[in-house]
Amino acid sequence: MIIKNSSYAISAVREDQYPTDNLPEIALSGRSNVGKSSLINTLLSRKNLARTSAQPGKTQTLNFYLVNQEFYLVDVPGYGYAKVSQKKRQQFGTMIQDYLETRANLQGLIILMDSRHEPTKNDVAMYNYALYLNLPILIICTKIDKVKKNQQNQVINTLKQKINLNYDNVSVITFSSVQKLHVKEVWQWIEENL
Repeated sequence: MIIKNSSYAISAVREDQYPTDNLPEIALSGRSNVGKSSLINTLLSRKNLARTSAQPGKTQTLNFYLVNQEFYLVDVPGYGYAKVSQKKRQQFGTMIQDYLETRANLQGLIILMDSRHEPTKNDVAMYNYALYLNLPILIICTKIDKVKKNQQNQVINTLKQKINLNYDNVSVITFSSVQKLHVKEVWQWIEENL
């Protein structure tokens, strides 16, 4: 994928705010602070297009990033952040559910999980939900550069022990925004599913 241009397009919390140009979309989901913004910035070769923050729970809307005037990457609010009130979490849940279940333009879901930790209950729930929606799924194990070299292969094995990856529509990739590791493979998956 050659990035000719990319831009932040719009933030939305409900359907009437979504883009209306009928372009395909790939959504990115994961717990707060898993590296969604870093992934977007790395993929698009931009420093601060998607705002990264040391403070989890910053993304509170569906953020649409237009790529090459051809498709959108959609950053979904992170889940599992304890400092957000129960009411706010329910609002996020409804907003995410409405988007994932009703958006005809949605072509696939990228679920980010932190390589340094086993999948959380929320990770497993999001994965099972994506299977239920029958979307193409790419699991990206982020921050692989922070895992010791001799333990990197174990990351995928641990994942396999926790969740069933034996589905035709599921792919798994390790990723590092620091080392720009497997950027090409992520783009390949996106292109195949657009």
